[in-house]
Amino acid sequence: MLEKFETWVGRVLLLVFTALLLSASNPAQSTDRERARAFTRSNEFDFARWTLDAVWVKAQQAALNSPHYFDRETRKEMTVEFFRLTDRMIQIEDQINRIFSDPSVADPVAATVSLRREWDSASIRREQIQPLVEAVLEDQVAQVALDLGLTVAGQPVPPVLAHITPLPYNLVVSPRDRIQQDFSISLNPNLTVDQHAAVESEVDKTLNVSSLVVPVGGIGSYPTMVMRTGWMPWTIETFAHEWVHNYLEWHPLGIRYSDTPELRTMNETTASIFGNEVSRAIIERFYPELAERPNPPVQTIGLPASKPDPDDIPRPVFDFRAEMHTTRLRVDELLAEGKIEEAETYMEARRVIFWEHGYAIRKLNQAYFAFHGAYADTPGGAAGEDPVGPAVRLLREKSLDLGEFIRRMAVMKSFDDLQEAIQALP
Repeated sequence: MLEKFETWVGRVLLLVFTALLLSASNPAQSTDRERARAFTRSNEFDFARWTLDAVWVKAQQAALNSPHYFDRETRKEMTVEFFRLTDRMIQIEDQINRIFSDPSVADPVAATVSLRREWDSASIRREQIQPLVEAVLEDQVAQVALDLGLTVAGQPVPPVLAHITPLPYNLVVSPRDRIQQDFSISLNPNLTVDQHAAVESEVDKTLNVSSLVVPVGGIGSYPTMVMRTGWMPWTIETFAHEWVHNYLEWHPLGIRYSDTPELRTMNETTASIFGNEVSRAIIERFYPELAERPNPPVQTIGLPASKPDPDDIPRPVFDFRAEMHTTRLRVDELLAEGKIEEAETYMEARRVIFWEHGYAIRKLNQAYFAFHGAYADTPGGAAGEDPVGPAVRLLREKSLDLGEFIRRMAVMKSFDDLQEAIQALP
């Protein structure tokens, strides 16, 4: 019993030490960031309080060591149940919102009684099994990290710890004359859209910048923060994505995350590649029935020889990534020519086109591209012609395996290092 207690205390101390170390790795605050905080300070997310609460939750999980009380099949069943419950709760929330928005429903409260009861029941059960499910997913990511050689004495450093929780929003700030994230500020998750717009308006007007409040799926705090979703592969991907950010914090690439836009893109693209591959590996190993089916073959459009009725001609599906890529290229051209207002007018016109095709983008501006363009693990999209993403992807392609790729990226201190590694490839 004493040995078990000492082990538990050691785990708690390691959690606290690592959390404090990683939480203190934020970049120095700029003058502009401080000026922006005049409009955000009262609504900023309290990371210190959240971290202390999350560390306590994880310490309790470590003390119970609950995953090892259940066999593999039971752990799998509870994990699948957790995501089924989460998905159902999200569906119920949508149904309730629709009922309350329907003018033909005279008494939406009465009309949603059974739905709200079902939601409450699902929420209670989900809360009961969430600690176990988090521990199971952490253990599975740790097993893959071990397989890849990303451990010390057989243990991931830092330990894989993640907590599914409401996430703060991220206020991203970019200059107007170029696409570049200068800084960001985390805001409380309960802010409304009109509050987002008000903050953006004040920051833009005061600093003459482009800003945007965006939702995020995960944050590399410690323990890492992961958004609630009913889709297991995405959640596993985010567990792995945010853990590798923590891993890189102990290496030059992560330490220099905010030094340049290129390093930020290198970090995010590396984490995205890692998250995608680890998620697929875990799904195939532990949940093979959820493995993605192959994509259907691409169907081309062939026109008949006779003159067709225009309404009978099949039209290509709107390609979001291709259209966003085209948008980014034109914006970069206009900004390079110093045509800031023209670029902003063009982005708004393109935003309307996206809306007409079913993509509800609230604001398309320089900050939008600065944020989304850093995730360049897939060609095209908001990254435009930025050479960083393709270089990271090429290094992954030429690496023996994912572990070697991560180790090579971890020691890089600049984009020049990445370019030199690419040039040295056989």
